Amino acid sequence: MESILVSACLMGRRVRYDGGAKTSSDERLAAWWREGRLVPFCPEVEGGLAIPRPAAEIEGGAGGAAVLAGTARVLAADGSDVTAEFVAGARAALAAARDAGARLAVLKEGSPSCGALTIYDGTFAGRRVAGQGVTTALLEEHGIRVFTEEQVTEAAAYLRTLET
Repeated sequence: MESILVSACLMGRRVRYDGGAKTSSDERLAAWWREGRLVPFCPEVEGGLAIPRPAAEIEGGAGGAAVLAGTARVLAADGSDVTAEFVAGARAALAAARDAGARLAVLKEGSPSCGALTIYDGTFAGRRVAGQGVTTALLEEHGIRVFTEEQVTEAAAYLRTLET
């Protein structure tokens, strides 16, 4: 049975920067949970950040690949540099996915760690730009397909291709 890495906040865990969760009501995620497929994970917490913590964004909206390449930083709203924690969390997520044999992930869109299609632009003004978070960039660099919580249908279709 194929395992799926999933953002812990989507499974109701209160790990977000504001101490909250973003619990998904998607029935497929619930079914995968009952089947024992899901590996809940929060890269920011696993990277050493507290709950709650200041919001963070990738400077200039540069994206996760730029952070991994060392050409952009992840900055918290209080001005602190949390790049090392985001990179450590991404590496821990990759290790967790590999340990579970996961070849796909369903992650929280918009997050500087988990965003797959969009991230915030680095100005803390609530504006999104096209781009990936640090964890998503690392997972995809290593062949793990990442879907957002709005793409569970697409994730399910991909899962079927892996299991045939």
